[in-house]
Amino acid sequence: MIRQFLAIFRARSMEFLRDRGTFFWNLLFPIVLVAGFALAFGQPDEKVFKVGVIGPTAGLPALLSSPQFQQVAYPADQEADALKKLRQHQLDLAVAPAQHRYWMNAESGKSILAERLLADELKLAAGDESKLASGTATSSTPPPALWAKGAVTGKPIRYVDWAVPGVISMNMLFSCLFGVGYVLVRYRKNGVLKRLKATPVSALTFLVAQAVSRLVIVLGTVVVVYAGTDFFLHFTMNGSYLDLLLVTVLGIVCLISLGLVFAARFRSEELANGLMNLLTFPMIVFSGVFFSLEGAPAPVRTAAEIFPLTHLIHAERQIMLNGAGLLQVAPDLAALAVMTVVFLAVAAWLFKWE
Repeated sequence: MIRQFLAIFRARSMEFLRDRGTFFWNLLFPIVLVAGFALAFGQPDEKVFKVGVIGPTAGLPALLSSPQFQQVAYPADQEADALKKLRQHQLDLAVAPAQHRYWMNAESGKSILAERLLADELKLAAGDESKLASGTATSSTPPPALWAKGAVTGKPIRYVDWAVPGVISMNMLFSCLFGVGYVLVRYRKNGVLKRLKATPVSALTFLVAQAVSRLVIVLGTVVVVYAGTDFFLHFTMNGSYLDLLLVTVLGIVCLISLGLVFAARFRSEELANGLMNLLTFPMIVFSGVFFSLEGAPAPVRTAAEIFPLTHLIHAERQIMLNGAGLLQVAPDLAALAVMTVVFLAVAAWLFKWE
């Protein structure tokens, strides 16, 4: 059994390495994409302010509800998370209306400007009694003296730092789905699986060899791409590289398992290709590859939880940007593990040689 496994593993790996086009695509595509984001979004250029609203919104200054301000809601017990985002320049202000308190980042030009606008709003709202009496000002806004100001500092998180986990994970998604699912469908169509059925190789040995081969290839590609781009761009890394590696391995295994579901029974390359594209594009859009779903409608955020890419990217970003450990990302790891088991069970149930 070991000899059969090694033979199939070597054959599949050599097939990939000899396909120069696919090999260089897996290496060069994410590098070019990351470099493009670094050039295009190296300096933040948002046209609106992003404000974290902590707890109830009653008493929120009217200025923060204007179209120029994007509100991101945080429960009262997640004040630390909002302040962490503020330190990383991912928020321009953090406001707790129930506490009559707000925070700004003293190292962010946008935060300083937003704080000045807010301070002027509070003064105008409370300092002109005639406006309050006539109803032209927001009477629910407390006087400035009741609002306490806090300041934080921190190193900014560039867009490329935020985007690189999503870009690399997207490349992993394509490599796993098409490198396993599409290839096995092609094997079935060309009669390769039919010939293997006549050999002593079991379905389990064959599928495990395919999965391990793809795991080694994708993991090696990810390490090369990350190290190569990090050499020039110096990504923010506040967590453990070992934790990041373990999360990446689990994510690859989960995506390979998903690819095996498509490979289990289809024999039409066109149908398999269409269905995989039908799945991958919603995952790219709703899993936070290129933009954050923070502030998106709750049904959208809930729907995104069904995608393995969502949990993989979130765990990687928590480790890289926030210095989280495996315990902090345990819910994402548990989701990936459960999905892996489900995908493998479905693939084993559906698999046919012919």
